[in-house]
Amino acid sequence: MSGSQPFSVPLGGGLNKSTNSLALLQTPGVATKLKNFEVATEGGYRRINGFTLFGDTLPNSSNDIEGLLVYADGVIAVAGNDVFFSQDGESTWLQLNKASVASGGDNYSTFAGRSELTLTSVDQCEFAIFEGASEFGEVVITDKSGNNKPFLFKMTGTNTDVTTRTFFASQITINGSTTAKFCTIHDKHLVVAGDPSTPNTIYYSSTNDIDSFSGSGSGSITLEDKVVGLKSFRNELFIFCQNSIFKLQNINNSSTIAVVPVTKNVGCLDGQTIQEIAGDLIFLAPDGFRTVAGTARIGDVELGTISQAIQPIVNNIAKAANTLQFSSVVLRDKSQYRMFYSSTNDTTANSKGIIGTLRPNGFEWSETLGIQAPAITSGFNSSGLEQVFHGDRDGKIFNHNTGNSFNNVAVSAEYQSPDYDYGDLGTLKTLDYAKFSFTPEGDCQPTLRYKFDYDSNTTPQPVDIVLDSIPEPAIFGSATFNSAKFGASEQPLVRQTLTGSGHSNFFRIFSEDTNAPYTINGIYINYRPSGRQ
Repeated sequence: MSGSQPFSVPLGGGLNKSTNSLALLQTPGVATKLKNFEVATEGGYRRINGFTLFGDTLPNSSNDIEGLLVYADGVIAVAGNDVFFSQDGESTWLQLNKASVASGGDNYSTFAGRSELTLTSVDQCEFAIFEGASEFGEVVITDKSGNNKPFLFKMTGTNTDVTTRTFFASQITINGSTTAKFCTIHDKHLVVAGDPSTPNTIYYSSTNDIDSFSGSGSGSITLEDKVVGLKSFRNELFIFCQNSIFKLQNINNSSTIAVVPVTKNVGCLDGQTIQEIAGDLIFLAPDGFRTVAGTARIGDVELGTISQAIQPIVNNIAKAANTLQFSSVVLRDKSQYRMFYSSTNDTTANSKGIIGTLRPNGFEWSETLGIQAPAITSGFNSSGLEQVFHGDRDGKIFNHNTGNSFNNVAVSAEYQSPDYDYGDLGTLKTLDYAKFSFTPEGDCQPTLRYKFDYDSNTTPQPVDIVLDSIPEPAIFGSATFNSAKFGASEQPLVRQTLTGSGHSNFFRIFSEDTNAPYTINGIYINYRPSGRQ
């Protein structure tokens, strides 16, 4: 019998659903399943954080959360057909869509007592903030229903007691009864689009006067394609359409203002997927996730997607796009793009998402299951702290990416490796043991499953093993006395005896609990080749 042989696999590369099983033998660090894991910025695969309820009061009963924005020292929430603000989600949410507010602003009691400004059948919202001269900026809200004019709100006064502040609210008239679905601030202008009667037209406000579309510097431009999203990026305004992308240049110079095509062969599936990350714009096109820079370089040639590794998943999303609601967010500290998608009939448990982590070699991907987020936002509050919130269709708002559970529901997480042939698919191997490198962030007990010969039903398969001996290290400054293990490694190697033989095998590590997250860094396997069969 041959002597034992080593095989080491550092984990990295993210989810790969586009490569056949034999080709995957050349990239053992990727994952064939990666559910509720994220590609860690340091490498390896980390089980994601959960989410916790924001406060204990819903803004508008069980009405859908249609939009969220980190604003001032709290959050603006669009719930049902109304707009609200709260600093902490406790007690009372202040309704913001008020009519007949004084031009000079209302004090708290006057504003709260105003009659409601009626908004009709509000759908997913977009927000734009014009910094101007006010402390917190002026907020513009549009929604995808196409029923409503842009809503404008701001408050002034930095006292922590919100009842001492002054409030302003109104609707913006673009042109008669023109409405808007999309909005952005670009170079001193508010730019809107999406009126159902003029879906190809963008409108831009007067210079430094975002609630006037008739003064100096205002105007409109009609394109040859239906607008689905707007994004100001550097010195240009990118206009995303169904089948093309344009950019507006020189908005402040009437003699040189121009609309230039970026591509006329690639469109955007939904404006809610557009985000800025790492000095570029990312969006979901019918053929996959793209960046604006990559698409501009390749022109009309559809070769520039950055999500080839998960193309089957993207294809399924594109086929069902008309039935799905999308939302997206960037987590800056993780260099991470997250997109969530679900139909209005999906439960929280079967709502899905995709995570793209930007690594030195590009984006690496994973999936989420169990996060319903038709509205999500990240931003810096007035204290300079980044906050992330998401809202669901039950009227609840959550602190996103925090805690160990999905609001007290167990997180179901799963990683699976490709099949390993250890360099020779024709040789039978007997596994002796494996060492798994973990970075635990608290008590965790994932389960190990390994199967031979592509989980063949003609090969005897071993039983699952609970890895219940992962030592939680005592990290100076954060460890709790009598709970962590003194002297344990920060990245412990967990040795596990294995049994069974086959020509190849895969490893699956999974958990469904409310324990702390953990990172799987790599695998070392000791095996014995035992002859060619």
